[in-house]
Amino acid sequence: MSEKNSKDGTHNVVSAVEVPSHGDLDALHDADNQLLAELGYKAEFRREFSTIETVAFAFSIMGVVASVSSTFSFPLVSGGHVGMIFGWLIPCLFVMPIAASMAELASSMPTSAGLYYFSAKLAPPKYSAIASWITGWANVTGQVTLVCSIDFTCAQMITTALAVGSDGSINLGAGPTFGILLAILFTHGIVCSAATNVLARLNLFYVVVNVGTTIAAIIALLVCSKNNGTRVSTKDAWTLFENNTGWANNGWAFLLAFTAPMWTLTGYDSAAHIAEETTNAAKAAPLAILTGVGFTASLGWLLLIAASYATASVSDILGSDLPLPMGQLFFNILGKHGMLAIWSFIIVVQYVTGAAQGVDASRVVFAFARDNALPGSRWWKKMNHFTQTPVNAVWLVMVLAGICGLLGFSETALSSLAGASVIGLYTSYATPIFLRITSGRNKMVPGPFSLGKWYMPIGIISVVWVTFIIILLLFPPVSTVDPESMNYAVVIVMAVFIFASISWIVSARKWFHGPISNVGKDDSLHTTYDEKTNTQIGESDS
Repeated sequence: MSEKNSKDGTHNVVSAVEVPSHGDLDALHDADNQLLAELGYKAEFRREFSTIETVAFAFSIMGVVASVSSTFSFPLVSGGHVGMIFGWLIPCLFVMPIAASMAELASSMPTSAGLYYFSAKLAPPKYSAIASWITGWANVTGQVTLVCSIDFTCAQMITTALAVGSDGSINLGAGPTFGILLAILFTHGIVCSAATNVLARLNLFYVVVNVGTTIAAIIALLVCSKNNGTRVSTKDAWTLFENNTGWANNGWAFLLAFTAPMWTLTGYDSAAHIAEETTNAAKAAPLAILTGVGFTASLGWLLLIAASYATASVSDILGSDLPLPMGQLFFNILGKHGMLAIWSFIIVVQYVTGAAQGVDASRVVFAFARDNALPGSRWWKKMNHFTQTPVNAVWLVMVLAGICGLLGFSETALSSLAGASVIGLYTSYATPIFLRITSGRNKMVPGPFSLGKWYMPIGIISVVWVTFIIILLLFPPVSTVDPESMNYAVVIVMAVFIFASISWIVSARKWFHGPISNVGKDDSLHTTYDEKTNTQIGESDS
């Protein structure tokens, strides 16, 4: 095992194993599994994800064209044309440092446990368990609500298509939309229960549909808006500001547009969570994180630029009876048949995005349960012998997402679900990054991808941005709030926080000590040093 001594002379638990730069798959898998054993876990998954499939997975989980279509109402309300272009660009510039910091951590510690594992290993020994507990629960909250929000907007896309196809005679309300959501979650449960090799191959299909539909949407909006004379001037497309929030302060109103890119640019930690299913994970995971975020941010911005040029009237689109304003924009520009043609592909993109996110969330639940952190952990950490995937964890995610879907009966369902997922996920992103630049400065042994001396300024920018965005997303999207228009993100987040806090105080602090090694004698010749007990673990199951 590779060890590194900190300044105080104590051993560090984070280790690195040299991975062959080339060679056959068996050698790579052996190196991957050896590193996993060094981190404290035995290999239980089949390593079926190649580097390109891991990149495709991270990119597909953000579903750029579908995500922009889902959240188009945020920039429309909060700035109009300026909200579309700069409300997307600015947050993307700050998300990249977060992605870079996460890529470094994933390269050093490639395990499905991911973020809560990073926090446990980088925190001071006294606070390792609670840091892991907080990060894990925040990540689980974000993962489940993200599954729900993706599938909820997929249901809205279907109701939008029905409304356009029926010339307005079919307008499904909250009840039928919730029913469609449950049907989508059920089918996703089936898809996500498949074997790893099936999931890996599916992501190649996902990325082709995703990129192809995005490019088609950009071209269609630019060309058709010019042909029918609805394209606005370049000056208006880039500088026309409209505040439709009801907030008196235009600057604050504009900031609320950040919800759209922050919701879209989530889930890229997925590359870390499938690390135990990935070949050469220490290199593939960071590459997937950086590539996925970079391409999603770039393509999303190009799509919103095209949408800004094609939007002749912000107020007219906001006044649409369709569930999603982007559907009205495509209808205005492409007509009924053109809109339905491209919208059908966007629905497919959103569906496969939800499927990819379901896989991601199930791996987080499995890993957290493997460390006995969830109620009923013995059920959720079970691996299906046929598929060698955590099928029980998959269905738990779908059931919890269905419960979260009850928010669909409020007017601000999307902003509530989006806010809760972003707050949960980015809290779990920022915690290990904060620990990396404080107590963990001398603990981490870098993997193949390292930020070097730049980890400190990049980490500081990341933590400051996440703190700002979490505060922002707790506010309602409009100034006048009633029970129907309230932002329920705070309710979801606080409910989980209160539950996790009470559980910790009453019980968990007595038995949860962070990640638990399950490596026995027959699994690895290596041992892992436990800072908390000053003993070595790995010679027998913990």
